[in-house]
Amino acid sequence: MIKTLAISNYRSLLNLVIPFGNLNVITGENASGKSNLYKALRLLSETAEGGVINSLAREGGLNSTFWAGPEKISKAMRKGEVNIEGGPKQKAARLRLGFSTEDFGYSISLGLPPPGSLGPTAFSLDPEIKKECIWAGEAYRPASLLIDRTGAAVKVRSNRQWQVISQHASHFESIFAQVADPTTAPEVITMREEIKGWRFYDHFRSDAEAPARLPQLGTRTPVLHHDGRDLAAALQTIIEIGDVNALNDAISDAFPGATLSIAVQEDSRFSVNLQQEGLLRPLSASELSDGTLRYLLWVAALLTPRPPPLMVLNEPETSLHPDLLPALARLIIRAAKNTQVWVVSHASRLIATLESAEECHSVHLEKVLGQTQVVGQGMLDEPLWRWPDKSK
Repeated sequence: MIKTLAISNYRSLLNLVIPFGNLNVITGENASGKSNLYKALRLLSETAEGGVINSLAREGGLNSTFWAGPEKISKAMRKGEVNIEGGPKQKAARLRLGFSTEDFGYSISLGLPPPGSLGPTAFSLDPEIKKECIWAGEAYRPASLLIDRTGAAVKVRSNRQWQVISQHASHFESIFAQVADPTTAPEVITMREEIKGWRFYDHFRSDAEAPARLPQLGTRTPVLHHDGRDLAAALQTIIEIGDVNALNDAISDAFPGATLSIAVQEDSRFSVNLQQEGLLRPLSASELSDGTLRYLLWVAALLTPRPPPLMVLNEPETSLHPDLLPALARLIIRAAKNTQVWVVSHASRLIATLESAEECHSVHLEKVLGQTQVVGQGMLDEPLWRWPDKSK
């Protein structure tokens, strides 16, 4: 479980360190930084997939993601005694992302190459990975460092000694893509597989041509695709090897008297049928409202027979009728018993039901002078966090 998330110099997140629990709700007013927090976590996940540089390119390049305000906001600026003004940069611009669990911590620092340092190239604006570290425990300390990558050099700690395992690491690829020896660096393998297991759901298609509305060739599907295309197969998998009682409870909670079934055609194509109270025949997925279909998609995602280490739901209330939100919240609370769940939302009914759970950890964001902050979080409330390259 992620205990701490740290982000520095990413859009409105100038310096954010947040503790997390098993069930987390991230909320705030529009433009408070919720989407930036979600995007930053997606960037972290891309490190394990080898796509962090491409993801930054899709955002307009590293320069466009840097904090756009002054390097330091003084007390006088905060009090309005002087205008918000910048000055000469004292430090090299770095985008830093990191997190820690009970066992390990990880951080990555990205920056632009010095002008002319790469020689003739068409990729002079590609960001470089300047620093990458894995350490033991929740908080970084020099003595707890296990993997230390600085530029092209990667070294691992072995029996209190450092062993250099690469001096020519690619500047644009993470150690997760370049270090694959489970004997020399098992921590890299462990952390990579942990991050690759994270699941993000932020866009379920429910339009008239959505694949979830159409019969699809069915195979065992313990993990719903991120766009919901294999809905029927995922639901049938839950019926056969998952928690079918939880599935039935989730349907009756949202649609009293309704029952769900999966029709299997002769050509092995699966389709969803929902029998609702008072109707003489079940409705197929093509006939369901956008909200009903999206609720079924959330059921399939949250009741997965193969729970991930982390599941992130971005605005799950989209297209749902407000009356369905309490049922969705109860489904999320149930799922959080088996996996860590983060919910990014501004739907008051969903948030209220989630926050009624004793284990819910709420993170309310606000923006002050363009900088995203956690409401009510003082210096003493922040988890202990140190960046390995803070002085550089």
